[in-house]
Amino acid sequence: MNHALQSLGTPELLALAAALGWASGLRLYLVVFLTGLAGWLGWLPLPPGLQVLQHPALLGASGFMLFIEFFADKIPWVDSVWDLVNSVIRVPAGAALAAGALGADSATMALTAALLGGTLAATSQAAKTSTRAAANASPEPFSNLGLSLLEDGLVVGALWLATQHPLVFAVLLVMAVLAMWALTWLLFKFFRAAWRRAFPALPKES
Repeated sequence: MNHALQSLGTPELLALAAALGWASGLRLYLVVFLTGLAGWLGWLPLPPGLQVLQHPALLGASGFMLFIEFFADKIPWVDSVWDLVNSVIRVPAGAALAAGALGADSATMALTAALLGGTLAATSQAAKTSTRAAANASPEPFSNLGLSLLEDGLVVGALWLATQHPLVFAVLLVMAVLAMWALTWLLFKFFRAAWRRAFPALPKES
């Protein structure tokens, strides 16, 4: 497996960096724990910049936070509070993880990966936060649970696909990012219209 990792070219490593960044915007602690666990078990030889994730202490810390997040992310309104608290962590963490995947031999590649990972993390974070806010406006509690389970599956699937079929992952990632941009914009317009209906006396933007 070490030989397989060393033989990976730039496209494959870029796929891993992109997956780490994008998935961090959805479920950061799941990303950290799964990546570290895969390295610790020998399923995935991690690049030097990510090998710290397989340290038992970090595995324990990320596993503990994952346990909390797993339940907090599925409770209406608690999930939005959790998103708000973690919003300042996910984007820089996504940038750092992406840089760790590519930054062992080149500062330029590390910076490129950090910009890529941070942008992707911000995209998925914005889509997640706005979607959860819309779900919390619904009286039924099951949409939050369904969205959270979907995100769990997307994170696991993205990490697996990036390491096994990077070109397929790249195509699907582009489609996902475009869909997230569109969804975030539509939800922004929806919330702005709802705000104006709730507070009609407030001045409108010029």
